[in-house]
This record gives sequence, structure tokens and C-alpha cells, in this order.
Amino acid sequence: MTNMQLFHDVSQDCSRNVTVKYSTSFSSSINMLGKSLRQPIFNIYGFVRFADEIVDTFHDYDKASLFEDFRIDTYKAIEKGISLNPILNSFQQTVNQYNIDISLIDAFLHSMELDLGNKQYDKNGYEEYIYGSAEVVGLMCLYVFCNGNKEQYEQLKPGARSLGAAFQKVNFLRDLKADYEGMDRIYFPGCDFRNFTRNDKLSIEADIQTDFDNAYSAIIQLPLQARFGVYVAYKYYLSLFKKIKNLQPQRIMKERVRVPDYTKAFILAKASIRSQLNLL
Repeated sequence: MTNMQLFHDVSQDCSRNVTVKYSTSFSSSINMLGKSLRQPIFNIYGFVRFADEIVDTFHDYDKASLFEDFRIDTYKAIEKGISLNPILNSFQQTVNQYNIDISLIDAFLHSMELDLGNKQYDKNGYEEYIYGSAEVVGLMCLYVFCNGNKEQYEQLKPGARSLGAAFQKVNFLRDLKADYEGMDRIYFPGCDFRNFTRNDKLSIEADIQTDFDNAYSAIIQLPLQARFGVYVAYKYYLSLFKKIKNLQPQRIMKERVRVPDYTKAFILAKASIRSQLNLL
């Protein structure tokens, strides 16, 4: 192994560790992908997570300045094909290897930057934020899954966007208390979370269900190496969504819903059986 390859391997290990530390659900789902797909998706997740941490966590620092540095370093890494930031180095490898459209990265960084200032969104702003913060992440992953097959990418593109949107909207519902009380953010347009009603919740849930339904039709058409891992992630989030649907609006504003490990294990086992029986 050359010293250069060692550096790239260490960078990729960092992205994998970030995923494992921040999200057991996503890391376990990624490990269900075909072996050749796992590291590129870890690389994408590491990049996405670090950008999100800047705007959501680093409250004692100049977040706008940190984010601008991160943005500049991201584009430099992609252009030069290397970065001393291991997360950006592993991300640029994936972007350059799979020719990921730079406009997707533009849209993602734009949505992350909105969180530095925006506290409330109208319908257009909400849709713009969802696209940039979540749908484009699904599209970046789809570049990896399709591995240069442009026709397949275009066919599955709407479903990938729907899956990213569903995941993000479920996160918003799950994190209502933290976003509203902790950061004074209101993502869902037209909602007054001082009086979050059953009708508000039902309307949001209907929209999310449509995204899940649209996503499933694309998941079952994914290449075999990608299908099972994406399906497991889909089922994890669908399980979380069902728990949220069973709660009264007031409960959503008081607690953060979680899917216990034993439920995740059951989902994985059931998905494995369905996969073996070719029922996905």
C-alpha cells in the first residue's frame, strides 16, 4: 500500500466512524448494501453530517464563518482531488469517482446555510429547503447506486427524491420540540406550534405517506446491490413514522420518539426473509 492510498483509507475510515457514531440506523442500513457501495455512501453521509453539525451544534462559535470555510474547502477538495480534511477528502473521492452533479452539492450547501438565519418557512421556502437538505442527498446516493447508468438514474430520480423528503419530514416531526423550543425553527409552513392541532398533524402525515409510497416504487427497481440496504432504511423510518402517527399532537411537542433496538432487529430479520423470498 502506498502512503497516498493509506491517507485515502484513513480519510474513509473517518467518514465511516462519523456515520457509526451519529446514526446507528443509517450505519446498519449502509452495511446491508453491496460491499462496493458501502464506503461511497459513508463518504456522502460524513460530509452531510459535518455540514449539519456546523449549523445545528456549534453555538459557541461563529457558525457563519465556519460554514463559509467548509463551503470553500468543499469546492477546493473536489477541484483539486484532495483535501487535508479527511471528511472532505473522502467525499471528493466519491464525487469525482461517480461524477456527481455539482448542482446537487450547491443545493445542499444552500439549504444548510438557510439554517443559519431562517426560523420559519412558507410553502415555497419549505419545498426549497427539503430539496436541498434531503432530496439531493438521495440523488447523490443514487449516482453511486446507478454507477454511470444515466437512463436508470433518470428513471429512479423521482423516487430517490421522495425517499429523501420522507426521511427529512419524519425527522422534522420527531424533532419538533428540539427545533421549536431549542432553535426557534418552524419548518412546516402554516403551523402554529403553540397550538399544534390534530388536523395539522394529519395534513403533514398525509404528505409524508405520499412520499413513502412514491419512494417504495423506486426502491424495488434499484440495482440488487443497493436494494436491500435502502429497503431496510426505508422500513426503519416507516416504523418511526408509524409510532409518531399513533401519538397525540401534544405528545409530539413533549418527547422525541425513538425506535428501540429490538424493533430494528425485527425489521432487519423480516426484511432479510422478504429479500430471500424475492418479495421486496
